[in-house]
Amino acid sequence: MADTTDRKVPTVIADGVDIVYRVNGTGAGRGTATAALNRMLRRKHTEKVSGVRRVHAVRNVSFVAHRGEAIGLIGTNGSGKSTLLKAVAGLLPVEKGRIYTDGQPSLLGVNAALMRDLTGERNVMLGGLAMGMSREEIKARYQEIVDFSGINEKGDFITLPMRTYSSGMAARLRFSIAAAKDHDVLLVDEALATGDRSFQRRSEARIRELRGHAGTVFLVSHNNKSIRDTCDRVLWLERGELRMDGPTDEVLKEYEAFTGENTARPGQAPKPRAAAAKTDPAPDGTRVPLPS
Repeated sequence: MADTTDRKVPTVIADGVDIVYRVNGTGAGRGTATAALNRMLRRKHTEKVSGVRRVHAVRNVSFVAHRGEAIGLIGTNGSGKSTLLKAVAGLLPVEKGRIYTDGQPSLLGVNAALMRDLTGERNVMLGGLAMGMSREEIKARYQEIVDFSGINEKGDFITLPMRTYSSGMAARLRFSIAAAKDHDVLLVDEALATGDRSFQRRSEARIRELRGHAGTVFLVSHNNKSIRDTCDRVLWLERGELRMDGPTDEVLKEYEAFTGENTARPGQAPKPRAAAAKTDPAPDGTRVPLPS
């Protein structure tokens, strides 16, 4: 395999990307769905135009990803992480700017529905076919996929309908299917938050293998340890803006100070909440400098 480390081959380029949702109707209303929507609107930049509210989910984001990189996406809830992944995968249009990709991005979202009435066995076959694998390739990797997911450790669950699975079991199987194939760009949304530590270790090892085959991996996670163990670079999004882009340890240090997370060791006093003003975007909207 040719060494691509020194060549820095770009796989994803985001150039001044804005992503906007348009929501019809702005009444306060009642009910759980309306309340959830109102909370989302309060978290993001919004504009009300002729009864249509424009939710600015991602604002002027630029970065370049390269082959062999594993990039973590972090940020508080509602910061635009999953929205940005969907745009990179081509599932959401951009309002402004451009996203360029080399190869086919594959989005693995643990909340994506599998076919509940089919068995896990059938879902492995259909999932593999959807990723472009041949039936022969799927059959050759079938047992590896099942073993990786760990869903058969307490019974023959792979032969049962997916509707009998817990959400964690379904998420682990979905990750196992996606991880059976090498990807040009793999976009992972919270997959490592499912399952026990043993499954997380297997997942992290598989992501490192994908990087070794010159793929690019994006990982959205609220688990900073998984980010540290898996990624060499981190993009920090906050309120839809790219607040910081750099080496994992540097970005997580600033993020943990911003969120006030207790990163002290046992017996030590918790670290105080600190401002991260030096990483704020400029008031005029100047982009965060891209890595060289």
